[in-house]
Amino acid sequence: MLPTPKKYFVTAGSSEGRSKLTAFDNALLKARIGNVNLLRVSSILPPGCEHDPDLVLPPGSLVPTAYGYIVSDVPGEVISACVGVGINSSDTFGVIMEFSGKCSKEEAEQAITNMVKEAFETRGMELKEIKIASTEHKVEKIGCALAAVPLWY
Repeated sequence: MLPTPKKYFVTAGSSEGRSKLTAFDNALLKARIGNVNLLRVSSILPPGCEHDPDLVLPPGSLVPTAYGYIVSDVPGEVISACVGVGINSSDTFGVIMEFSGKCSKEEAEQAITNMVKEAFETRGMELKEIKIASTEHKVEKIGCALAAVPLWY
């Protein structure tokens, strides 16, 4: 059984690379999560999980992470990625949403805000706050935009 994470942060990064994989890796590095192993998780922030924007993850760690990304090899194309964490007013669990697309950063942030609000409405929970991280990238040759919510113990 895995322990329940106690901390998280929201992050985003975008970059170019000589291949789609290295563009993705470079975006991970810009987002401060390039030297850990991501375990992709879905959309629930554990109860009592504290926001720690200065959290440093040990290299090589297995890190549960909700993330969205997009890679493009179309020069001039604008790509964006965004994550949002909805915090419940009753201090129970929260909801994480991820988005990526061929759009502006502002459009990605609006999509995330709408998704978080809908998730709270569906669950009948009161939304206290939304924490957002986003990035926009204009592709030169091969680019990646990534946004993530790493969870830690």
